Amino acid sequence: MNLSELLPAVHQLSIVEKLKLIRILAEDLEAAEDISPLEPFKTYDLPTPYNSFGVGAMLMQALESADQA
Repeated sequence: MNLSELLPAVHQLSIVEKLKLIRILAEDLEAAEDISPLEPFKTYDLPTPYNSFGVGAMLMQALESADQA
């Protein structure tokens, strides 16, 4: 069965049944291997705009040059 065959039946479910289906699918995904390249309990560094002084000015320059083009 593919998704296009399944969707009409899913649309006919009640809200409670849809929530149960979401939970079941989420549990299936959680149990699946290699669902995410992230490893549990590992710390990952994520770049953020904090302490990136001058980036806002560079963004404004890029937006202004895009407006002129």
